Amino acid sequence: MNEKTLYKLEFHKVKELVKAYAVTEGGKEAVAHAMPLTELEEVKTLQKETAEAIHISIKQGKMPLGTLKAVKPILKHIDIGAILSAGELLAIRDVLRLTRQGKNYYQDAIATGEVYPSIGGYFEGLTPFTTLEREISRCIIAADQFADDATPELAHIRKQMKSLGVKIKEVLQNMIHSSHYQDMIQDPVVTLRQDRYCIPIKIEYKSQFKGIVHDQSSTGATVFIEPMAVVELGNALKSLEVKEQEEIEKLLIELTNQIAPITEEIGRNYELLTLLDSIFARSEFSLRYDCREPRLNNQGYIFLKKARHPLLAKESVVPIDIYVGKDFTTLLITGPNTGGKTVTLKTIGLFSLMAAIGLQIPAAEGSEMAIFEGIYADLGDEQSIEQSLSTFSAHMTNIVSILKDMSLNSLVLLDEVGSGTDPVEGAALAMAILEHLRKQQIRTVATTHYSELKLYALSTDGVENASCEFDVESLRPTYRLLIGVPGKSNAFAISMKLGLPEYLIDEAKVYLQKENVKMEDILVDLEQSKRLAEMERERAKAFRDEAEHLKEEIQNERKKLEKAKKKVLERAELKAKEILKTAEAETDKVLKEVRAVARKAQATIDEQSLYNAKKRMSDTVSAQHKRVGKVVGRQEKVALKAVEVGEEVMVTSLMQKGVVTAAADRSGNVEVRVGIMPMRIPLSGLTRLEEEIQVAKKQEKKKTKGQVSYHMNKTSTISTQVDVRGMMVDEAWPVVDKYLDDAYLSGLKQVTIIHGKGTGALRSGITQKLKRHPHVQDQRPGLYGEGEMGVTVVTIK
Repeated sequence: MNEKTLYKLEFHKVKELVKAYAVTEGGKEAVAHAMPLTELEEVKTLQKETAEAIHISIKQGKMPLGTLKAVKPILKHIDIGAILSAGELLAIRDVLRLTRQGKNYYQDAIATGEVYPSIGGYFEGLTPFTTLEREISRCIIAADQFADDATPELAHIRKQMKSLGVKIKEVLQNMIHSSHYQDMIQDPVVTLRQDRYCIPIKIEYKSQFKGIVHDQSSTGATVFIEPMAVVELGNALKSLEVKEQEEIEKLLIELTNQIAPITEEIGRNYELLTLLDSIFARSEFSLRYDCREPRLNNQGYIFLKKARHPLLAKESVVPIDIYVGKDFTTLLITGPNTGGKTVTLKTIGLFSLMAAIGLQIPAAEGSEMAIFEGIYADLGDEQSIEQSLSTFSAHMTNIVSILKDMSLNSLVLLDEVGSGTDPVEGAALAMAILEHLRKQQIRTVATTHYSELKLYALSTDGVENASCEFDVESLRPTYRLLIGVPGKSNAFAISMKLGLPEYLIDEAKVYLQKENVKMEDILVDLEQSKRLAEMERERAKAFRDEAEHLKEEIQNERKKLEKAKKKVLERAELKAKEILKTAEAETDKVLKEVRAVARKAQATIDEQSLYNAKKRMSDTVSAQHKRVGKVVGRQEKVALKAVEVGEEVMVTSLMQKGVVTAAADRSGNVEVRVGIMPMRIPLSGLTRLEEEIQVAKKQEKKKTKGQVSYHMNKTSTISTQVDVRGMMVDEAWPVVDKYLDDAYLSGLKQVTIIHGKGTGALRSGITQKLKRHPHVQDQRPGLYGEGEMGVTVVTIK
């Protein structure tokens, strides 16, 4: 990638933002040295790593990482046979500790069945050495501090040193508080000089105080003398200190020897930890800046939705939608200064660089980025006095370099192409450069003020105009990007708004060529048409969304109706069959009773009449079964061959009447309005309303001509009370429910349910269910003499 382009697009600033989220020095270096990749599959791998790191961070929290000292130099010390210091051992310990914690972090993440194919290998590659880690932590407290119990010998030596130290301090304390030495001592304190315990003695008593002089004050008035009484104890303490250092040396050698065989594994752990740190830094950046993973391609297609430049405050930046590379390869952006043209260029270039190092982009879901072999930008004014370059020369130098270095799979960004020189020549030169890039199908985004380039974009295939919107009323840019509409300079409108006399503006227009005036009019018409089209599109989208919502609601209601209808029909069919079955059983029972009475009375029975009566009953039950099947929609219907608009029909699937509003189409579907809801129903699902009426009339006529219409009056056989005492609610209710149906059919107006008093659970359960029963008009507890709370008296509708 071109270094100048990276700097112009402020790529280094974005990396600094990401770097701030890395914890280890190695992770920060990895982010700082990251360069855009040019292979699509490699970039996809980086994006998958970032996406998985985001997922695991949201689920498990941040990965446990901390400050890590670079261990490669330390491991080299071991390779050449050096003994590691306490600080170096602690650095190794930190790597081992974070390795163990990172491994546990990953194991917890995959314990629920989640998989992380892109970063899982890095975690799997970590090799913990828990025993060694704990041993280093146990022995070394800080870089210059070792635990007393690091080794048994070290513990013994330090115990002796502590004992000697106490003895020396006791002797010295006795001396400084002794009246014998009171005049000799400068200050009653014990001090250390050259690691020996001394007493400050006045210079005039130097010869009288027996001991070894170790130091003298700057004024010469005081000498620091180690009394002879503690010299031997001091010598013994020094000897123990030597032994202590020797034991510490042995400890360092032992720990170094334990590390030596695994230096390669430790080095790999360090590299994996810093790599994971850089990946999780990318994920943290994505979470903080509300980024999304872009779709990737190597076809040069860019499509950004609601893109926000990451270096601009989210609260103030206006998101832009921009696309280039599919229907057209060159996008020409025009508009007023400070309108956002350069920011748009930088956003496109910077997003391409960010995606190529595995960073997600601050844009809406569904945005797409292309992976380029090279990204080149000519941005800003690089006029240099030292280089004797004008603005135009600086731009041309950059463009020459770009044309020389670019490949066919490149992205070229040109700011104010052709500016800085004579407008006519500059516009012609800019047109030639853009045409050269267009012919090679190189993805190009350029900004300009030249009207000639706007006409070039209007008349050239593969080139599209775009503009940064400007509000003339407020004299401020809106920062919205409109693709397909060339921008205007708005010089006349702005001048008039600022108070320039209208006659001067009219004179200025005279000086414009007719073609330019006509061009301005075309631009105005195009801009107005574009805005109108956008408004209409938004309205159409709102209507479409509303229609989809209503359609979904209707479908849901239809499903509910179908479900309710099915339940009602099933319940009705079951009830009807049960009634018919009961009627048939009652018939058999009556016939048996007639025969029994006849036998008892020794009377002769006309068996043929009884047989005929039973047959008529059977025929009636069979006919009623067929009628029930017809009512619930189970009978076979003869499909209609044609219907007329306006004709009333029966929709058999809904058992609802409807009106035909449109004739049958080629597929045999008819538009029928049921209520207020239009529906498309196949002809096979419709019957004529007249047929339904005729069928009903024929059945009634058949009944009157001799078919026995069976209606058993149960008033004489059914009891006015039902007893469910001793039952559970679930056992009692089916009995009560059937009894209420029989009572209703028999014409009883009041019945009594005997449930007993007991705990009251059966009474309460039956009372609640009676409230929802269709045959119950009212209910009350029994009165005195009726059974009181042991019964419930029910009034039938």
